[in-house]
Amino acid sequence: MRTLLIGFLVFFISGIGFTQSKIDSLTNELRKTSIADTSRIEVLLSLAKAYQYSDFEKSKGYAEEAIQLAESKDLKKDRAEAYQTIGALYTTSGDYTTALKYDNMALQLNLAFKDSTAIARNYNGIGNDYYDLGEYDEAYHFFTQSYKMARAIKDSLRMIVALHNVGRVFKELGQYDRAQNYFKVSQAMSERTGDAEGLPYTLSEIGDVQLRKGDYDSALISLTNTLKLTREQNILALEPRALNRLATIYLHKKDYNNALAYYDTTRNLHVKTNNQFGIAEVELGRGSVLMAQGNYDEAIKNISSSLEIAQKSNARILEKECYGQLSRIWELKGDYKKSLEFYKKHTELQDTLFSHDMQEKLFRDQIRFETEDKDSLIAALSRDKDEKEDQLKRQEFIRNILVVVMALSVILLATVYRSGQRRREINMLLLKHQEETEKRSEELERLNQVKDKFFSIISHDLRSPINALAGLLDLLDKGAVKPEEFPIHIRELKTRFNHTRTLLNNLLDWTLLQMDKLNLHATKIDIQKIVDENIQLLGAVQTKQIQMINNVQSPTIAFADSNTVNLVIRNLMTNAIKFTNDGGSVVIASQEKDNECIISVTDNGIGMNHDVLRILFDKTAPYTTRGTANEKGTGLGLILCKEFVEKNGGRIWVESEVGKGSTFYFTLPKG
Repeated sequence: MRTLLIGFLVFFISGIGFTQSKIDSLTNELRKTSIADTSRIEVLLSLAKAYQYSDFEKSKGYAEEAIQLAESKDLKKDRAEAYQTIGALYTTSGDYTTALKYDNMALQLNLAFKDSTAIARNYNGIGNDYYDLGEYDEAYHFFTQSYKMARAIKDSLRMIVALHNVGRVFKELGQYDRAQNYFKVSQAMSERTGDAEGLPYTLSEIGDVQLRKGDYDSALISLTNTLKLTREQNILALEPRALNRLATIYLHKKDYNNALAYYDTTRNLHVKTNNQFGIAEVELGRGSVLMAQGNYDEAIKNISSSLEIAQKSNARILEKECYGQLSRIWELKGDYKKSLEFYKKHTELQDTLFSHDMQEKLFRDQIRFETEDKDSLIAALSRDKDEKEDQLKRQEFIRNILVVVMALSVILLATVYRSGQRRREINMLLLKHQEETEKRSEELERLNQVKDKFFSIISHDLRSPINALAGLLDLLDKGAVKPEEFPIHIRELKTRFNHTRTLLNNLLDWTLLQMDKLNLHATKIDIQKIVDENIQLLGAVQTKQIQMINNVQSPTIAFADSNTVNLVIRNLMTNAIKFTNDGGSVVIASQEKDNECIISVTDNGIGMNHDVLRILFDKTAPYTTRGTANEKGTGLGLILCKEFVEKNGGRIWVESEVGKGSTFYFTLPKG
């Protein structure tokens, strides 16, 4: 199936089979001074592919030289090829974030060229990058986009690759039967098209499914056959993955000597390609073996080393697994406090990776993808129906003309006239019905969006305090929490639940507002007091050491609804904290002008560009991005602020400069 598959797959793997004589020939060609720029780039990329699995630095050097030459000469086609090549190289080395950057750069160029084959390849590569980073909803989107593009241009190989990769996504989500179906379909297509590499890739994934389901004997057979076929066909990208899974099987079978031997072999292959992610996977596996053998201190060293690499490369799935194993080790060592700390990190990362938003998005994409063929068929049938109806209308018109000419009958003319009148009346009724249906559909869609946003936020933000409570109750049940530690844990839980209770109240108010069922009660409110309360609340829960300053003039009295204004101020302060680095500051100030109070929330964070400012308050497409500490948002906060400010008779706007921070302003009537 070539090497378009799996985390270690790359796009231009033809260089694997290069002989030394071929490499020498390319090196001699490169020495020629008369070689054209385009030909030189082609030779450089061929050498980069040739060294991809044997000498990472040399391969990287050739690829970077090709990029530099293509960019200096503005050779856009060659730039796209060079970006794809170095993206594949970084995938091989396990640096998936950098690989994603170059794959996206190649995609933008190929979209401009309208090169469908290259675009399908880029979509698959980007999908693999997101898959390896644990962003399974994004991975599914790009894999299905690759399949659609390949189907449109009848590229069977890329269709096979895309379907196989869709199966891998469902495997990671634990939907093994659905994953197996996709593997079987892609394998059947491989057999029909003569794709010999399809079998080892399919066997590898089937073996992994069997491993996850605990069928270790079947998994051992599948992965042993995978390794045999991989070596026979010289598929270097797949060999480390097969070896690592075999090591995991022996770990579960408690054959620790074999497990360590396979891990050592896998590590040697990753060292050749400088694959830090692969090395981190091996360190986690070795740590698990040492933990099973009771050598806890050495296990902690190995797993901590794996965790450090995972954090540097943003490999969040691997990071989550490291937290889980460290929690188990410290529990076995009897240090329940440390065990709880790692357990919290494990569950928080689990909630982030498999959030309700991600699963909802993936489910919607899945429905669209799996019904696309049916939709295409329905569309084709609709076109046939329309054509037949047009033909019938033309025939009817001709018949009517002939009847009029031949009969010259007043009765017939009257009948035609009455028939026309009836049709017009029916059409008017149909149009009226259609308009009513569209209005109801729009209203239902809006309410459905409110529901989706409501439940996605609740499901995500409720998990943190519940998980913390579950961890504490587990320790209480084991008697691992000392009486003097109770106040600390109780304060932490109280803070989390107070925050969650406030969130629920605000979400319920917002939902009622969307359905026009929330009545605002305007009274005189003290803005300075509200800001003080929010500084106290947010100071207790934020961990960035950000200074919050209340410069609101005293007295600053506004005439507005207290609850909604409190929510606006808290959301703007939370947003400022999110995009401000450690040690920064957030200043809340006020001024009075005419009949308005103008409140401002200023941070010295990362700021925003013009494109972001333009869509910031667009409720039809909520904008969200991660904060300076990788905080994940919902896209609801600023939209909620805009609606509540306007409901209270005010305005809201923002001023920002990239790298210098942002200031949000809103107005309220004076009290």
